[in-house]
Amino acid sequence: MNFSLTDRTGSDTAPKPSVLHAEVLSKAYGPITVLSDVTLDIRAGEVHAIIGENGAGKSTLMKLLSGHTPPTDGAISMSGKTITFANAVQAEDAGIVLVHQEILLAPDLTVAQNLFLGRELSRGFRVDDKLMNRRAAEVLARVGSSARPTTRVGDMPLAQRQLVQIARALLDDRKVVILDEPTAMLANDEVDALLGIARNLRDDGVAVLYISHRLEEVEALADRVTVLRDGKMIGTWPAQELDQRQMAELMVGRELSMLYPPKRGAAATDPVLIVEDLSVDHGKIAASFIVRPGEVLGIGGMIGAGRTELIEGLLGLRPAQARAIRVNGTIITKPDVGTMMAAGLVYLTEDRKGKGLLLNEGLGPNLTLQALGMVNPGLRLDRRQETRAVKSAVEEYDIRVRTLSIEAGQLSGGNQQKLLLAKVMLADPSVVIIDEPTRGIDIGNKSQIYHFIDDLVRAGKACAVISSELPELIGLSDRVLVMRAGRFVAELTGDDITEQNVVYAAASSGDGTEGRKRA
Repeated sequence: MNFSLTDRTGSDTAPKPSVLHAEVLSKAYGPITVLSDVTLDIRAGEVHAIIGENGAGKSTLMKLLSGHTPPTDGAISMSGKTITFANAVQAEDAGIVLVHQEILLAPDLTVAQNLFLGRELSRGFRVDDKLMNRRAAEVLARVGSSARPTTRVGDMPLAQRQLVQIARALLDDRKVVILDEPTAMLANDEVDALLGIARNLRDDGVAVLYISHRLEEVEALADRVTVLRDGKMIGTWPAQELDQRQMAELMVGRELSMLYPPKRGAAATDPVLIVEDLSVDHGKIAASFIVRPGEVLGIGGMIGAGRTELIEGLLGLRPAQARAIRVNGTIITKPDVGTMMAAGLVYLTEDRKGKGLLLNEGLGPNLTLQALGMVNPGLRLDRRQETRAVKSAVEEYDIRVRTLSIEAGQLSGGNQQKLLLAKVMLADPSVVIIDEPTRGIDIGNKSQIYHFIDDLVRAGKACAVISSELPELIGLSDRVLVMRAGRFVAELTGDDITEQNVVYAAASSGDGTEGRKRA
């Protein structure tokens, strides 16, 4: 790296006033130290980005600052006075709020009920639903959400739930707003709205702490950038002094090259998966497509185009029927999960916390749940066989754990995704479909996931990848199908796989061929 690792926070302009200060904060769980000697000055009217790989200590630091857990050592002060928080409620009362990366909403309550949960508005002795709905509509509009206050949260897509969670944090005036991976589940227009919210908060004098793996957002938004690595603070820089490459190299401690594996060029082999006239949700989504061994098929399109719903229908997770589905020559007309897995097709869901993993269970149950017969051939659970499978997966997929007894929910996002990949690969499938393979994952783990995908297609397996990140879609795919309004509207190959062509096909009213001509 050709730039200094020393702290370069000084600038020609006078610094803004400090609203929150952390002095040599450390956090240990028993003998294990997860954060060590972090000193951080958070200023009013500034967006301060905190970046680092998964497991670098970002979430731990945010929990210390927001009262969710106490530090082992060090001190926190506001406006020059040392403070301690017994819990997150006390921190919120002091004006500090953390918007979690995980969705922490009650699915059976409405949007308005979630926004005011625990602080309901009342008229006399009765809850004033009309007033809460009106206030909810105002704050939802502020965050760019089209959700209705009376909608049940459990019926909403993940992206809309995230906006509701952000809206809840902004109901009251705040001094410090901590946004932990706020755009991980948002579409491009929703991301733009969220960045606008962060800028407005800054302009109103609020201190914004912004944690994101999307370095382009950090570059566009942040005033200062702090880098954490392995639980230690590397330094703080004015944002204009770092480009995205330098940020990435500071995060991982080495130069990054070959983020994406070189493309092989898909061989002209017979398809291993043939889908003919698949109809999902009573015809709302309909498509035919093929996937060949040794290729990565990218599936692009805007959020809401029906990409995930199509694959869930293919797996039998949604009402679906097809003229024919062929997997390794086996013909299937009525798909269900068991039948598709038996035929050799597996699916890695985009919602790894809600649908992919048992967060309160250990590595063993999570790894072997879909392939119990392979590691437990008898009637009784073979713990030794399960442990051998876990050790093998940890080594093969570089799942970084301090102990094999850890629960899945305690893993970082990148390690959770690698565990989920190991889980679906344990069945030795011939077709692997991965939905949003690196959502919420740092750049170092992204590169690993990309190379794991490359390894499996080089081994002759077929892979389909749904991704909302255009560089990822283009960097991985040998062929791209673009979906709009529940239908595939373009197929791109070779030099035609460009961001312009994907966006044009996904957003235009044409059939997609114009995009290839114009780009």
